[in-house]
Amino acid sequence: MVSDLANTLSIQSAHVLAAVYALSYVGSVYASKGARLLFSNTKASLDFGYARLKEQHERWRDDPGVIRARLVAVSTVTIICCVGATALVRTLMGNETDHSTVFHLTATYLGFTSPAILPFLITPALYLGPLYARSLGQTLPFQRHWSFQDDVVSFFCSVIGIRNYLVAPITEEVVFRACVLSGYHFAGASRSRMIFLSPMVFGAAHLHHAWETYNRYGRSPAALKCAAIGTVFQFTYTTIFGSYCSYLFLRTGSIFHPIAAHVFCNVMGVPQPGYEITQRPDRKLAIILAYFAGIIAFVYVLQEWTYTEGSLYWV
Repeated sequence: MVSDLANTLSIQSAHVLAAVYALSYVGSVYASKGARLLFSNTKASLDFGYARLKEQHERWRDDPGVIRARLVAVSTVTIICCVGATALVRTLMGNETDHSTVFHLTATYLGFTSPAILPFLITPALYLGPLYARSLGQTLPFQRHWSFQDDVVSFFCSVIGIRNYLVAPITEEVVFRACVLSGYHFAGASRSRMIFLSPMVFGAAHLHHAWETYNRYGRSPAALKCAAIGTVFQFTYTTIFGSYCSYLFLRTGSIFHPIAAHVFCNVMGVPQPGYEITQRPDRKLAIILAYFAGIIAFVYVLQEWTYTEGSLYWV
């Protein structure tokens, strides 16, 4: 039987912990010169939504050197956050508690447990519409226009692929879901608060991208507008997605389900039904029905398939 440490921490302390986790994660990408972005003072009058050309001495977000430095930074911070969570558990349990008990309890609270299978299928169910649209283009695995070299090796094994589909989903979910939510659980926060309010920390952690957008799009009023709109959209999307991943984590007690959902959504991208319909207007009704079917299926299976006996967060 695993000890329940709920209500052993103050809510103010949980807020401070969440802020420390978030600031440490975001701050890590600016800690070293190689990880920091570098922009010129170039101003350009460009049409809305168009970026300027990169200058030779600049460092942008997708530069291989910047990516590698940031991967090291966020991976290091994630390990530090897990060590911090372990220290917190030890403090709450008492320093006389043996190491194996502390490590086992920390691993359980951070969701490093054997995952159930059904929760992995919930996110693909929601994406029935985009998956159907891709099937029409014959780009799903093993269809005519799918290539193992192009769509697996080149896609996932490039430095950008490693960032987007491996390191970012794992580190972000461990820090912003496992570490942050375990802290709020120790403070006795309600499930609703953890599901709907704590993801705002995750959304806020993406706000620093606005400065990059402003510089890349020419440091003009149009660039400022683009940065503002993009930031609002990204904050909204990441907060909603964070709520979903928080629900998965709390309901299943496993960090692997939010990680898998994060990877899948990064691969699929934001659904674009309008664009998909313009590509195949002859299948307009079928695409619309597939989208609705995905939403209905998602709502139907979300609670049923996420139930996991033994979750510390949902008893």
